[in-house]
Order: sequence, then structure tokens, then C-alpha cells
Amino acid sequence: SFVSLQEHAYPADELMPLTCRGRVRGQEPSRGDVDDALGKFSLTLIDTLDTLVVLNRTKEFEEAVKKVITDVNLDNDIVVSVFETNIRVLGGLLGGHSVAIMLKEKGEFMQWYSGELLHMAKELGYKLLPAFNTTSGLPYPRVNLKFGVRHPEARTGTETDTCTACAGTLILEFAALSRFTGTSVFEEYARKALDFIWEKRQRSSNLVGVTINIHTGDWVRKDSGVGAGIDSYYEYLLKAYVLLGDDSFLERFNTHYDAIMRYISQPPLLLDVHIHKPMLNARTWMDSLLAFFPGLQVLKGDIRPAIETHEMLYQVIKKHNFLPEAFTTDFRVHWAQHPLRPEFAESTYFLYKATGDPYYLEVGKTLIENLNKYARVPCGFAAMKDVRTGSHEDRMDSFFLAEMFKYLYLLFADKEDMIFDIEDYIFTTEAHLLPLWLSTTNQTISKKNTTTEYTELDDSNFDWTCPNTQILFPNDPTFAQSIREPLKNVVDKSCPRGISRAEESLGSGPKPPLRARDFMASNPEHLEILKKMGVSLIHLKDGRVQLVQHAVQAASSLDAEDGLRFMQEMIEISSQQQKEQQLPPRAVQIVSHPFFGRVVLTAGPAQFGMDLSKHKAGTRGFVATIKPYNGCSEITNPEAVKEKIALMQRGQCMFAEKARNIQKAGAIGGIVIDDNEGSSSDTAPLFQMAGDGKNTDDITIPMLFLFNKEGNIILDAIREYEAVEVLLSDKAKDRATIFKGKTIPNYIIDSNLEMDNMDQKLSENDSQKQSSEETASASQGVDLASEEPEGGDSSDLAEPDPLSPAPAESDSVSTSNQDSYVPDTEASSIPNPECAQADNQPQEQKTDTESDSKANWDNKVPPMESILADWNEDIEAFEMMEKDEL
Repeated sequence: SFVSLQEHAYPADELMPLTCRGRVRGQEPSRGDVDDALGKFSLTLIDTLDTLVVLNRTKEFEEAVKKVITDVNLDNDIVVSVFETNIRVLGGLLGGHSVAIMLKEKGEFMQWYSGELLHMAKELGYKLLPAFNTTSGLPYPRVNLKFGVRHPEARTGTETDTCTACAGTLILEFAALSRFTGTSVFEEYARKALDFIWEKRQRSSNLVGVTINIHTGDWVRKDSGVGAGIDSYYEYLLKAYVLLGDDSFLERFNTHYDAIMRYISQPPLLLDVHIHKPMLNARTWMDSLLAFFPGLQVLKGDIRPAIETHEMLYQVIKKHNFLPEAFTTDFRVHWAQHPLRPEFAESTYFLYKATGDPYYLEVGKTLIENLNKYARVPCGFAAMKDVRTGSHEDRMDSFFLAEMFKYLYLLFADKEDMIFDIEDYIFTTEAHLLPLWLSTTNQTISKKNTTTEYTELDDSNFDWTCPNTQILFPNDPTFAQSIREPLKNVVDKSCPRGISRAEESLGSGPKPPLRARDFMASNPEHLEILKKMGVSLIHLKDGRVQLVQHAVQAASSLDAEDGLRFMQEMIEISSQQQKEQQLPPRAVQIVSHPFFGRVVLTAGPAQFGMDLSKHKAGTRGFVATIKPYNGCSEITNPEAVKEKIALMQRGQCMFAEKARNIQKAGAIGGIVIDDNEGSSSDTAPLFQMAGDGKNTDDITIPMLFLFNKEGNIILDAIREYEAVEVLLSDKAKDRATIFKGKTIPNYIIDSNLEMDNMDQKLSENDSQKQSSEETASASQGVDLASEEPEGGDSSDLAEPDPLSPAPAESDSVSTSNQDSYVPDTEASSIPNPECAQADNQPQEQKTDTESDSKANWDNKVPPMESILADWNEDIEAFEMMEKDEL
């Protein structure tokens, strides 16, 4: 992937692995806030510098440093994210400088180096400082590299809000810059921002919200968790203590951690709550960025919950091959994207370091296999557009090379595989390396404890906080396994039901509150429970019922809380029913040379023709462009189309008419390509092709829709290779399935051999474990250079990709200041969805061996969810929580 970056993308900020070119901001369709990481400063190259040294690619590192020094310009007239630029670019320059001076000291490489990367880091630091020109000391979220903030030509400086992580993830890089250079201003600004966030925490819960006003300090979004928007704030409090030795950072972290474990942690789940009402869950889904938290818990020394949450996440990965951007508490996909994030690999590495348990080597092997099977494309590794279909996005974020490669290599590397001692460094949130000796260098900041009003915490677990000389585990090699065992079937064979806060307080007392999934409107006992919770049931003339909650009518505040949760659950069930009527996305997989199934395009379904979900084998054939290209009249080149998959352009007639014309010409399937230049599934909602209002039973071939960008990938392949074969299916197929009985390309065989080598190393590791009476960790080195997986860190989640919703027949959800309202449902049969139906396919739990030998790709596609509907649902539920004061 690094070679592909150099060949196809340099000096662009990112590699686009499907189209084999660089992503240059302004030359590609805007992706919104995601593009704020791009500053025309060769982002991926800078972000990857210290990874090259970890992988012992010292010659490539030396050449890369020379390119950065010679070619990179930091004075561009471009608006960038302060957060992303700090962790990726400033962190990348500092990490590169750290390993450069280490190599120079060793005497073989970098003898010419004179601190050029540090000079660039200082230049960039000064360019970020104008963002801190606020009364609070919290930085603006964006800054213009050339003109700063609020300059007439800056095109930024009008924002009022920033995320907690955005303002609270600066101290490591800024303090390191101050310690390296002796210029204290950077550390001073970062400390001031952290001090302000600490002072604005919610005092009764000791939690912080997701978004804060940079001028007033008011919380704009009052939900609190450990995922997107907050994650690295907590991480940097603990790591600032480790790097800088300031006890105030540890005291703050411990105070927050106590609140997290008290309110947010519901093992093995980590659920967002309201900072003012921490006993109330703010949502019913989790985002993928929280996967970093088990690793942070390892650094703190709290191993048991780290093992539990990590195992839950691993079960989700085994179900979907990757961790979806968001998933519900019953492990359905909420947001289906996966931009190759590294947080789970990071936690896997730290858990292995803490336990020495070879189980985590098996986990790492699964991650590498899935990356090679489903994400590897000819020019790198492509993000997953939808984990359910296996479709790709033309995206490879810089964090993939900066973090995923690093953590996976370190997971398998022995000490002798490393050219330096990794224990001498601390990882930033982007996995950049900062030397621990900075704690005693250029201490220009007085260690004045600005932390006040601590709550005395009765938590013996703080005894384990770093530095720690105690043994993390009793002399019991099955310790971690005993914690994982109850969770191994948590996703596939159980329907996890988190105990409600009310139930916890009731203990073995009165009957637990009613769950929405169990409710029957004809059951008198259920109606009595509803009344106690302040929920009224109104029978409508058409046989439906309406549910309304009045919190003031509940028997107690605890019952009102249960009633609110019941209403939220009912809204979710009603919303899910509507979404299940919509068609999921489909996949177009290019299986001919040189793609061999590695490129998967997200395709829109048709409401007519062959249902690919019922024909698991899909339709496979070579593609042919029809004449006329719009397909709106009789096909004039039927000999070229017969027994092939027809390509045609959108427009000028109904989709069903196009389908009938190509079917008559003998085509076995059709792909309609959008005529809107530049349209892409990366930025547009998925598109469904509707019928023509007539009976379409005569159409028997499959029809799929591709946006312009994805369609051009096929058209470009035709121009270059002439014969292009594709597979139309409901989801991507394992390449072993595609080439069953056929000649398998050599590089796929090579990839399998690499997996066999890893199997051998794992077996050797197991043998060593069994023959030794000690439980000390001894990992087997694996050279990942030919595979180079990647991953990343970003506080912003990928944009949701909503399916364009069909007109809803049910009423929309409405709220008032006092009432919660649920869409109408049938009086006698309000649905009771079974857990197994949540993903639309009950699965048997597979052993690790079975998972390694055969990817269960074909049985993992739940109904496509409407992300837009989910988002509205979450907003409405949150508004209810805000307005309904208990």
C-alpha cells in the first residue's frame, strides 16, 4: 500500500485505491467534514513516517523524510480541521522526528538529519495557534493554514461549537512540541483548553457532553459516552499523565473513569447517557470508535471490563467481517460503513501485551485475513461501503497506514524483530511515537495543580494505575478465558437484554418493567403496567392504538423513567418495521483480470426482475454496452448483448422499459449507469429503481443501478482490458467461492500461503505455551510487509449512507413538551420481534478454526436499514428525553 501511495497518489493527501489515483481536495466531489483532514500537505506520507521505522523499513523512511522536507508546503490557502491536522500531521512530523533522532543516534541511518521535521512541526504549530483566539481557550474547529481564523480571506472563524475530543486531544502533540523546541506557548494553550473542559464538566455526574460552545462553554450536545466526539479526550488525560508526569491529569482521568464505569459501562456494552440524567440511556446503539476503550482500560490496569467489551466487539466482527460504524444493542447494523478503522486492532494489541494470551494472536490473524479477503484491491485496501454486501468505497484514509499496520505488526513481532525498544515511547491517538524522556525535558510549565473539587473515590482499582509494579493477573492462565467464555455467543445465540437501571434498583423486589418487544395491547396485566409508567393507550376507529406518555402521571420517577424507555423501544420497533419493507443494496463484483473479485461496487436494487437475495449464486457474465446506449428502443446490437450483462445509461425512459428491451435482446442481466456526471455512492443516498406502474412479472433478469463514478470504473476497465466479467449478487462473494473449480490467480495463492505461515507461527506459539510452565508472553514474528493492513483514528464518524426511503404509510413520530408519542400500531398484535430476526439470519456459532477456513460471507445480510430514519429516530428520542423532565 505504501508503494501504491508512492506510485499512484503522491503528492496527494490520500490514495483512492479503486481508481488508482490520488485524492486532491477540490478535484473530487466533496465528502463534507471528512475532507477537512486534507490540506494538500501529503497527509498519508507524513502520517506513515514512523510506521516505516516500526516495520524496519529504514531506507524507505529516509527517502520519505527527504520527500517531506523537499516537497511539502504548509502555507496553503486551505481550511483544515484543527483536530485532524494536529493528530495526523503535527503528530506525524513529531513521530518522524522522534524516530529520526533515534536512528541517527544509532549511527547507521539519518546521519544527515538536523531536525528538519521538527522545524516543520513548529511552523505548523504556529499556524494552528490562531484557532485558540477565543475567550474560553477552546480552539475553533477549523483554521486556514495561510490566513488563520477570522481573516477576511480565511473562510472560517464563524463556528460556535466544537467537539470535546476536538478541543481535548491536543496536549500530547503540543506539549511534545514545546518540550522538543523549548517554546512553551504550545503546551500552555493545550493545557488551557483541557482546564476549561474540566471546569465545565457536569458536576453531579462528572461527565462531559459531546459538543461544547467555544465561547460560552455551554454544552450543545448533552449526551455522553466513550465513542465519537469524546473518545480521545479521556485517552489524552491518562496519557498526558504518563508522558508529562502531572498528577492533576491522572486525578481528572480517575474522576471521569469512575463516572464512566458507574453510568456508561453496562458490561459488555458501553452506552451513551445524558450528562444531567446519567441513569437514562441517550441512544440504543454504539459507534465503532469506542473500540479503543478496552486498550485504554489496559493502560489504566482495569483488565476485566476490557476483556468483556473487546470480546463483544470481536463477536460483532465475526458476524460481519468488519466492525460497522454503528450497531445496536442487539447487534444489528445501524450504520453499515467501515473505513478500515484501527481501534479494535489497537485494543487487541494492548490486551495481548497485558495478558500474553495467544487468543489475541488468533484475533489479529482474523483481522488480517478479513483485510486480505474483503478489503484488498489492486492499488491498496479499500474502505467498506457496506459490511453486509461487501461493497467498497474509493477511500483509504491515512490512519490505515499510520495505525492499523503498526498495531498488527507489533502484535506479532518479537522483541528481536524491532530495531528499537517500543516501551520507550507512548502512542498518540494516531499511534505516533513520542519518547517518554520528554517528561524531564524543557519543563517550562510549572506543575500547578489546577484540578479542584474532586470527589473522594472509593475505588481500589486505582491502585493498578500506571506506573504499576504489581502482577495484573493471578497465576492462572485461564483468567482471560474465564471472562470471555460467557460472552462467546453473545451476538449469534442470545438476545442481550441489558438490565434497566430501574431493575437494578428493584433487585429481587417487584415485577420488572415491561419491554416493548413483549407488549400485547390485549393483555390486561400489560395495560396496568403501562398505567403505572404513565403511558396511556388510545383505541382508534380503524383498529389501531396510539400510545402517549405523561411522565407526571407515572406512579414514581422510577416508573416514569421506565415509561420513557418503553416509548423509545416502541419507536425503534415501529421504525424498524418500516425499514424492513425497503430493499437492501446489492453488489457488482468485478471478477475478471486483474481484479479477480477484489473490487466490489455498491449497486442500487430494482423493485422488479430477479430477486438476487433469493438467488444466492447471483448472475455472472461478461458486460457489453448496448446500442442505443439509453436502452429506450429495440436493441440494435443483440449479437453483442446475448448471454451478457448489458450496460446502459439512465434517462429518457422508464427503467422497466430498458429491462424489457435488453431481455428481449437476450441479455442475462442489466446495469444502469447514472447520467449525472460525478455522482457517487460515496456522497449520494442509495438509489432504488422503481417499476413503471404496470405489472412487471414479465421481467425475469436482474437489474442493478450504479452511480456515475462506480459505472465509470467498469467502463474504464472495458477500455483497458476489453473483456470484463462481473458478478451481480445480493452481497460480495468470497473469492475462493468465485474461483471454485477455476484457476486461482497467483497473488491470491500467495496471500493464502502467508496465512499458512501465520498458522504455523501460531501453532509454534501454542506449543511453546504448552511446554512452558511460565505464562510470560512470547509472540511470533510475522512479516506483514507484503500484506500491509492499515487502519485509522478519527474523532468524526463516516457519514451515514441513507437509503432513499419509500413513502411511509405510518404516521410520523411527534413530541410535545410533556408527552411522548409512538406511531400507531395494531391493537391486538403489536409486533414481538425475535432476536434471531434482527439480522434476518440465525447463525450457528462457529469455532475459530471454521472461521479461518471458510468465511461465512453469504449468510450475513440483514435487511437494509434506513440510516436517515434511524437518525431522525435518535434525534426525536433525544428531544423527548430533553423535554420530558422527570
